[in-house]
Amino acid sequence: MAERRVTLKSNAQIERMALAGRLVAEVLDRVGREIRPGVTTLELDALAEEMIRSAGATPSFVGVQGPAGPYRHTLCVSIDEEVVHGIPGRRRIAEGQIVSIDAGAVVDGWHGDAARTWTVGHVAPQVTRLVAVTRDAMYAGIAAAQPGNHLDDISAAIEDVALAHGYGVVRQFVGHGIGTAMHEEPQVMNFRTGQRGRRIEPGLCLAIEPMFTLRSHEVRVRRDGWTVETRDGSLAAHWENTIAVTAEGPRILTEHPVAVAQKLSA
Repeated sequence: MAERRVTLKSNAQIERMALAGRLVAEVLDRVGREIRPGVTTLELDALAEEMIRSAGATPSFVGVQGPAGPYRHTLCVSIDEEVVHGIPGRRRIAEGQIVSIDAGAVVDGWHGDAARTWTVGHVAPQVTRLVAVTRDAMYAGIAAAQPGNHLDDISAAIEDVALAHGYGVVRQFVGHGIGTAMHEEPQVMNFRTGQRGRRIEPGLCLAIEPMFTLRSHEVRVRRDGWTVETRDGSLAAHWENTIAVTAEGPRILTEHPVAVAQKLSA
């Protein structure tokens, strides 16, 4: 097996990744508007696949190999105690649930990958807070992706947000490099490792994706070979953006430029 290594992207290549990123952002925005009691996770998946394929792109997740064989869906839809990799099916979304959706698309050979978490109807304040804090941790990690910093600076920024709120930080699944493959080196931990890690430099493209739980960080994979759930049944949230490191700092590729500008100026 060929050794995986870190690749730095040129400005032209980052622009091609931005096309995939914008498509992923559009898919997540549209799917998010359709999340409501009664809709099935498979209906959300079908909507996402139609959007990606009609744009001339390919869903990143279809065909990814796993213990149970290749993945067959466009989205991962994870509900309540499911952390990541939930398989779309006939399950209907219900009032009071927490729904995390991960989407990826390939445009002209380049990947975009992002995830968002929504709450459905009325939920307890602690659930709303979990979702918001996990999102804030993602942005804290992104803000730390500055040239001259190291990967552990990203990890520390994410972990600090979790520690301040007493949340569990999932350790078995982490962020990653991204480019012509959905998963490239380096891995991006959501917790301190005691090692500084690779120095961050322009051209490095990463998927930064914290996964927090209300209690323990321990997770397990269900018998379907894909769905990751918390061992103690506690709720989980997942947020992810693909970024490119530039000389000026991190550039978010999986959000609309106007939304990014508003966040950075806030």
